[in-house]
Amino acid sequence: MSIQFLGMIGHRLASEIIPASGPLFNKQYIADFACAHEQAGFDRVLVGYWSDQPDGFLVTAHAAAQTSTLKFLLAHRPGFVSPTLAARKLATLDQLTDGRLAVHIISGGNDAEQRRDGDFLDKIQRYERTDDFLSVLRQSLSSEQPYDYHGQYYQVEQAFSAVKPRQSRLPIYFGGSSPEAINVAARHADVFALWGEPLAGAAETVRTVRAAAARHGRQIGFNISFRPIIAATEKEAWEKAEYIRETARQKLLESGHDFGLPKPQSVGAQRLMAAANEGERLDKNLWTGIAKLVAGGYNSTALVGTADQVSDALLDYYDLGIESILIRGFDPLNDVVEYGKELLPLTREKVAARRVARSA
Repeated sequence: MSIQFLGMIGHRLASEIIPASGPLFNKQYIADFACAHEQAGFDRVLVGYWSDQPDGFLVTAHAAAQTSTLKFLLAHRPGFVSPTLAARKLATLDQLTDGRLAVHIISGGNDAEQRRDGDFLDKIQRYERTDDFLSVLRQSLSSEQPYDYHGQYYQVEQAFSAVKPRQSRLPIYFGGSSPEAINVAARHADVFALWGEPLAGAAETVRTVRAAAARHGRQIGFNISFRPIIAATEKEAWEKAEYIRETARQKLLESGHDFGLPKPQSVGAQRLMAAANEGERLDKNLWTGIAKLVAGGYNSTALVGTADQVSDALLDYYDLGIESILIRGFDPLNDVVEYGKELLPLTREKVAARRVARSA
């Protein structure tokens, strides 16, 4: 398989090192950010979900209108829109984007965040609900006849969606590292998404999820997320990483950030924190400096070095069977342009060379 590169777009310029500026919903920035990914050679971009931010369906629709080949991965949390309605919304958006949509299902790893939208289920209940949600969603997306469904969280009678996705099958990505999450992914997901762990941890996750999917007679793909920090020399890249850390630390201090107290709830965040506690530099060039600052709260581990070194590190994960990589920078828009100049084409060349060598 060839390697797939995903990016991530936001609705205004902001990052760990860049204070947010301009309107919260910046139409021009969304358009420029999406176009930059398309021009840089990215395959797909993630549109995130937060309890206090602009609606991802509309952000995706606007970004898609500015691009022609770039695909989209829309984050969606079950529980706030019924699965029958969610299916119609997703199918409509896939038609609008000419079949360029996938959905990333996030059950929610933080109780306080969920409660902001009125969700008071606990973690186990959220995954049970997600299982129900995806069972109904899949049927609405594919069924040519009305159907009934009677689950723990959702019951429908004679449900039917006249609008179907343009694609024959809308791809479902799924995130979460707990046993409950892996069980849901094994039953429903096309791609399992994990944060940038050290190689040993990533290999363990791949084995565990593959085995779980196999018990349901299914195969599953994998995506992993990193924050590459690239420079002309290795020394310059590490100096850049230190600048990013100190700038982010100061920005967090000024914002009153709690630096990981209380401890993160999600298993994924706990795994990143465990990696950070092993050391700042792991494997070849995996850096946990920002992950430590934010208590593993999101995809925050970096690969540091020259484009050639970072490319080699990505290939180590590719060799584990992870054929989809999500990368985003600390200078979001400018880093996309830089990744497109060397990192993406170089990595694709190396993957192609390996495929030729293996088939010889």
